[in-house]
Amino acid sequence: MTFIRSLRSAVLMLGVSALAMPAGAADPEVVPEQPAFPAQGKITYVPRASILEYKALSAYQEPDWVTEKFVKAGKLPPVGERLPKEPLVYKTGNMPDGTGVYGDTIRHVIGGRPEGWNYSAGQSQGWGGIDIGMFECLTRTAPLFQVEAEDMEPLPNLAKSWEWSEDGHKLTMKLIEGARWSDGDPFDAEDVMFYWEDNVLDQNVTPLNGATPETFGAGTTLKALDPYTIEWTFKEAFPRQYLFAMAYGTFCPGPSHILKTKHPKYAGTTYDQYKNAFPPEYLNFPVMGAWVPVAYRSDDIVVLRRNPYYWKVDEEGRQLPYLDEAHYKLSTWADRDVQAIAGSGDISNLEQPENFVEALKRAAQDTAPARLAFGPRVIGYNLHLNFSANGWGEPDERGEAVRELNRNLDFRKAVTMAIDRQKLGEALVKGPFTAIYPGGLSSGTSFYDRQSTMYYPYDLDAAKALLEKAGLTDTDGNGFVNFPAGTAGGGDVQVVLLITGEYGTDRNLGEGIVGQMERLGLKVVLNTLDGPKRDAAHYGGRFDWSIRRNEQDLTSVVQNTPQLAATGPRTSWHHRAGTDGTLDLMPFEQELVEIVNKFIASNDSAERAELMKQYQKVATTNLDSIGLTEYPGALIVNKRFSNIPQGTPIFMFNWAEDSIMRERLFVAADKQGDYELYPEQLPGKPGEGGPVE
Repeated sequence: MTFIRSLRSAVLMLGVSALAMPAGAADPEVVPEQPAFPAQGKITYVPRASILEYKALSAYQEPDWVTEKFVKAGKLPPVGERLPKEPLVYKTGNMPDGTGVYGDTIRHVIGGRPEGWNYSAGQSQGWGGIDIGMFECLTRTAPLFQVEAEDMEPLPNLAKSWEWSEDGHKLTMKLIEGARWSDGDPFDAEDVMFYWEDNVLDQNVTPLNGATPETFGAGTTLKALDPYTIEWTFKEAFPRQYLFAMAYGTFCPGPSHILKTKHPKYAGTTYDQYKNAFPPEYLNFPVMGAWVPVAYRSDDIVVLRRNPYYWKVDEEGRQLPYLDEAHYKLSTWADRDVQAIAGSGDISNLEQPENFVEALKRAAQDTAPARLAFGPRVIGYNLHLNFSANGWGEPDERGEAVRELNRNLDFRKAVTMAIDRQKLGEALVKGPFTAIYPGGLSSGTSFYDRQSTMYYPYDLDAAKALLEKAGLTDTDGNGFVNFPAGTAGGGDVQVVLLITGEYGTDRNLGEGIVGQMERLGLKVVLNTLDGPKRDAAHYGGRFDWSIRRNEQDLTSVVQNTPQLAATGPRTSWHHRAGTDGTLDLMPFEQELVEIVNKFIASNDSAERAELMKQYQKVATTNLDSIGLTEYPGALIVNKRFSNIPQGTPIFMFNWAEDSIMRERLFVAADKQGDYELYPEQLPGKPGEGGPVE
């Protein structure tokens, strides 16, 4: 009611000029249709069961050099003894080019720098697919881009199967039995429970991708029934949505036998010491993924070698991965595209539109080493306004005043109507790439409905009238509107916009917003931070506005769904609980929460589709976030690689590095290059230097 009363008060205080705004000037309309983009790849849809299964095979194989140098020398058990009772088996029929051969390297270029290997405690590995290659999760969602809609449920992974109780409140999961970490230590429920109890539930720990108890449903509990069986208990009945939250990157357990040695609960350390106990120089960190970190050279390269205990095989019994080595050259995100196109890198997600035209020209040449394939428009950028008015991030007087404005619908309308999205898109790239995006669900998701997507067209004069309606005028004549007398000293309305400095697109959009808001009369200043610092500021609520690229909640809807609204104290990207643990939701936000909770609880496909239409209309009409632009991405991959699924989006349920299932990629023998830095070597002991021969 506070919001309603303040809005009524603002209306009663209107001046003549505010009332002069033409009737209907601030009414929303259905968003325009997007321009056609015929270069999108076509996806072949399949049932989930056609991708993989768990079963024992009669015999298993591995690279000959592993057998000769390690097994016969007594340094490793035979491959059959290193695999689970029933390994995960990829089916040949789902492999575009069939079963592969061993050898070669995949060369990545990334713009991030590894903080360390403690993913559970929030350390970034530098992004660009390093963490996806190292860490495995209970379920898997990235390959679901190719799964038929009627069969849409996460793939099994570390959890090989699950079963619901009759009332739907309990979920019993069977873990893969006999799998081992890359150092040979058994993987079991202890690893799962350590991640849950001592990382997710511990409020002093923030896992890398922000997993919180609410991610898996308020009041949810987890316990181990035996070493290979865990049981979830939910307040809701049949909340299948949380199966998606058990995938990357919110339920990927770390090696408890290593992490416990530094955790405050077990080792008497501090939480800061726990988080930073495994820096990039700590090599051979145990993983469940296909490759293990064996070399790190600061500001140069990270090298991963094949995991001798990896628990996935092909139908002919070949232990995966096919590729022996993975490189991550530490450069810039823009250089990643350049090197992939030039052939000195092997793969890139072309996601910076500033590089589109040049990349297309180069890929069109007959001698081009890489091929280029565009997917759907799933890369969207939102302007998030901090809605928390009860202390999240401990704002000062100016910050609190800005948040009160953010909660004013007329103010939000003024901001969105002052954004010329056509010019924003053209500033990034010319051509039919970018499209007007008003916010809300991505146009690439199957839940998107254009008729439910409301849009406030660009109208600078109407936007200025709305600012005045919200009580903001330029009282000192310097071109910027001022806070009312008695609020923040009556000074200029200054807004701090948080952006990441690692991506050219983010910087360009940020600078565009600064310029367009100046024309409106708002002074916007950029707070440009690198990835980890930017994430810390965002999670800590230390921002007025923030530009953020869309996450899985908006691109897939079925993954990270609680993040679509402030369904819990820490689920929303721009409205979290203050120090007292409570949320001060506005009426439309409460409506969004109710819609999202109904969606999560529903198992009826038609009802879920209708609920997302309602969500989209409420979110875009009330400007829960302010959309900026939306465009497609392209997968750049060296032509020597086989088993790349057609139409792979660079980002939907997850990034393309996971969608293409890199453990299945291979290079034909006649195309293999001499790129390995540590040929015929395997990871050493945890904490020791480098791989071993």
